[in-house]
Amino acid sequence: MGGRPQVVAHRGASADNAEHTLGAYVAALDQGAEALECDVRLTADGHLVCVHDRDLKRTAHQKRVVSSMELSELEQLDFASWKHPWADLDDEAPDLDPEFGKVLTMRRLLETVAAYRRPVELAIETKHPTRYAGLVERRLVELLDEFGWAGQDSPARIMSFSWIALRRVRRLAPDLRLVFLMDGPSDWVRVRPFADHDWIAGPGIKLLRKHPELIERMRASGAEVHVWTVNKQADIDLCLELGVSAVITDKPGETLRYLDR
Repeated sequence: MGGRPQVVAHRGASADNAEHTLGAYVAALDQGAEALECDVRLTADGHLVCVHDRDLKRTAHQKRVVSSMELSELEQLDFASWKHPWADLDDEAPDLDPEFGKVLTMRRLLETVAAYRRPVELAIETKHPTRYAGLVERRLVELLDEFGWAGQDSPARIMSFSWIALRRVRRLAPDLRLVFLMDGPSDWVRVRPFADHDWIAGPGIKLLRKHPELIERMRASGAEVHVWTVNKQADIDLCLELGVSAVITDKPGETLRYLDR
């Protein structure tokens, strides 16, 4: 990458595609994304699915909660039309594979990355709080291990706002890289007594803008910094100035073009 930050597709190429769908991730790969970011939740029958919100009101027009539904129920829902509600009326819109708009399992995303023609990394966020607590991390590590990705050379890293969740992953898979996500100025200092020296700092872009001195101190202490969600050119420039290692963006193609100019 020539010294520039890694470009990570936030929920896929989600600026133009319905987030967390296979269509969004295929688009991100086509645009050259070097890593894919996803959120993971556990269904009632124990499947890991890529869904951000606790409920489905925003992305599937349902009032139900993800953790109360089985995978077979989720597979009947449309997770894409909310993004482009008038697409059916566009005669010039290309025909899309129906699978591109369904709920995406973590297994299917891992299979997509494993089969892709170039190396791609994964930044996987476990969502908390959840009714299943540590079972989410356990199932995720078990699934990564099926792909041979729970060890030192794994293309996956695990992210969370919960330091307890990250400690859990460290016990289950000591070699996986961990990212502590934060949106408050005191979060990194607060978590340091519980964190290992190699944890990656994951501040939001708003925190970066308000407190660039915090990121400078993180970098000075040797911490790697991954920033979310970076969509504006001015924010990309700030990340470059502060030596950020990865930018998580809704616009991977546009961000790559700007960085590579």
